[in-house]
Amino acid sequence: MSFRIRALGLLMLIAMTATVATAWLTLRQANRQVRETVTAGQQDTSRIAGELRAYGLAHATWDGLAPTVAALAKGTGQRIRVATETGALLADSDTLAGRAPRAVSGRPPVLVDARPTLRLAGGQVRRASMKQTASAVAAYRSYAADAACLTRAGAEAVTGTGAFGVPTVRADRRPAQCPEPTDAYDSLTPRDLDALRPCESEKRFSDCLQRVFGERVASVAPPRLEVGLGFRDESPPTLAVAPTVAVAAGVALVVILGGLLLSRAVLRPVRALTLAAKGLGEGDLGRRVPASGRDEIAQLGGAFNRMADSLQASEEHQRRLTGDIAHELRTPLANLRGYLEALSDGVLEPTPELIESLHEEALLQQRIVDDLRDLALAEAGTLAYHHRDVDLRELLETSHRAHLPQARGAGITLALEAPRPVHVRADPDRLRQVVGNLVGNALRATAPGGTVTLALPGDGDRAVVEVRDTGTGIAAEDLPRLFDRFWRADASRDRATGGSGLGLSIARQIVADHGGAIEVRSTVGEGTTVAVALPPARGGQSQTEGETSGGR
Repeated sequence: MSFRIRALGLLMLIAMTATVATAWLTLRQANRQVRETVTAGQQDTSRIAGELRAYGLAHATWDGLAPTVAALAKGTGQRIRVATETGALLADSDTLAGRAPRAVSGRPPVLVDARPTLRLAGGQVRRASMKQTASAVAAYRSYAADAACLTRAGAEAVTGTGAFGVPTVRADRRPAQCPEPTDAYDSLTPRDLDALRPCESEKRFSDCLQRVFGERVASVAPPRLEVGLGFRDESPPTLAVAPTVAVAAGVALVVILGGLLLSRAVLRPVRALTLAAKGLGEGDLGRRVPASGRDEIAQLGGAFNRMADSLQASEEHQRRLTGDIAHELRTPLANLRGYLEALSDGVLEPTPELIESLHEEALLQQRIVDDLRDLALAEAGTLAYHHRDVDLRELLETSHRAHLPQARGAGITLALEAPRPVHVRADPDRLRQVVGNLVGNALRATAPGGTVTLALPGDGDRAVVEVRDTGTGIAAEDLPRLFDRFWRADASRDRATGGSGLGLSIARQIVADHGGAIEVRSTVGEGTTVAVALPPARGGQSQTEGETSGGR
């Protein structure tokens, strides 16, 4: 199965999952809104009943109720029909709004009772509570007559709450037809008290007092209301599923189209990478891919191009190395062949001097081959090392003694500056090979009368070996090529005087395998300093030898 089909299938699965999740969340949110709407309707019902009861308490009549009903209908958005229990219509919001009255919905009407609720202070003393209830009956009768008169006369009245929970009313300018009410709290009638006596034996004494109170004031209190809300065939709050499905389908379509565009944008550079990789496998090392942008695909393209550059550079390096090896070996091998053929043909006499010269030439070629082998093993990470504790001062003393005859023969002073022992964990034979290569190069670059110094300076936490000479020096532009194979700063030197051209490359690789580094500082006409920095031996390290392989 191709990547395009798998990617498209995955994106479609994600799209469908996202669509279903979106639809579910939408339906859930909508259902919550429906429930909130129902709750809001219940709150509106409570508000309507509460304000109607407050009107009845304040006015003791339902006269003039129409403006209140109209305001409630406008504020709640409900259709309100108000009638008494006997069916007498008091107000209808449809009629007040100027439209034909609609049939009332089948929901049960809301009952509104405007009679006050008693608040007695007698506690558990039943006779005191009965007396207070009788006083409340008389007080409410007086209040109801006065409040109803003021309402019908259109007077501005202020209501409050008096004793026992009975409302009170006062008017700054009282109409003539509404005289001041008499104090009714002390005018108890025997009939009122007789009606309350059966409550003495009731377990629910307070409820009995409230019931008798309501019965005794029913003749003057406003009648109970039946409030009808809504209208028949009114649509309940529901969720329209079609828009949700349409939105979900639109989301799925957008995701699928986006997936197609994304797969195209991803697969185009992947296809280019595939073709370029196939070209590299067929030997076309010049193949590259466009890598623009900062996303992962661009980073992959950049990594591929860097890999191709590295392969191409490695191929070119290998070709140059092969050419250099062929160049280095062709001439001496041709000389050896010529001399051997001349000896075979009897053209030359096999003198001891000639045989010695041919033997030295063969040893030089063997040295080049051995150096190439060591360098190949070191670069491949398979060169064996025998690590143990090494005193660099002893190692420099050994190298100094080994090269002292050569230095004296060339008229060069070979100095040693190693005031203290410095220990490292390394292969002593390989380190002697490194120091030997550096000293040999320094001696070849130094004229008679010059000085080559082996030094062991203190350098903080590092162990540093320096080889300094007072030779001709190296130009700054030649320093980057100093460690190239078969490269010589002085092109006039041949193999006999300039070495194999591999010593510095081998030295750098051996030092790198020991976790160190080589630095070169040089001034033309003054000399060159090569510093080899190695990590010091850690405390408590054992003195036993161990064989490891170098790694890069």
